[in-house]
Amino acid sequence: MFTGIVQSLCPVVRVEPAQSLRRLVVDLGALADGVALGASVAVNGTCLTATAVAGTLVSFDVIGETLQRTNLGMLNEGSRVNVERSFRVGDEVGGHILSGHVSGVAVLRGVDQAENRRDLHFSVPPEFARYLLHKGFVALDGASLTIAAVDHGRGEITVCLIPETIARTTLGRIVVGDRVNLEVDAQTQAIVDTVERVMADPAWRARLTGGATD
Repeated sequence: MFTGIVQSLCPVVRVEPAQSLRRLVVDLGALADGVALGASVAVNGTCLTATAVAGTLVSFDVIGETLQRTNLGMLNEGSRVNVERSFRVGDEVGGHILSGHVSGVAVLRGVDQAENRRDLHFSVPPEFARYLLHKGFVALDGASLTIAAVDHGRGEITVCLIPETIARTTLGRIVVGDRVNLEVDAQTQAIVDTVERVMADPAWRARLTGGATD
């Protein structure tokens, strides 16, 4: 589990093709301290398993499903990625609880930038747009962010970055057309899906409407 507080922007030092997968070797720097084989690490918000550790270099095997659903298949040597180690029970949770299971990708459609601010406008997959609410949570490339605006008609959301986020994450570097990993808030998704399922059931709808049915 993760919190969406990106701990470091780390370089990809190698991308190694292998049968049915790609192997990413990332220099975690000080974050590599204590990483054991099998440890979970969020790379651009995607929960990956450490398969090899050599000093500060940590390897991750990325299977086809993950390559299709995330932006990890677009990484090359020299790319920089957001990294967060999994949190321990008792740690401060400064963002919101994330699983590292990416829902899909959002595409950057526009940028409004001035001194000390960067507002990003993303198009989101329609199947996930209904879970995204004004002032709700969203994770983009593993960074926990508050949604500043939602346009459900256009399938777009806006997030506003502070200088710290601009400096420390991929979101300060992306350009129009880039894809970022999207994870919706699990609690919001559960509530929306439950309400939709209940309202689709005639018996439950009759109870809620005092006996009236369509």
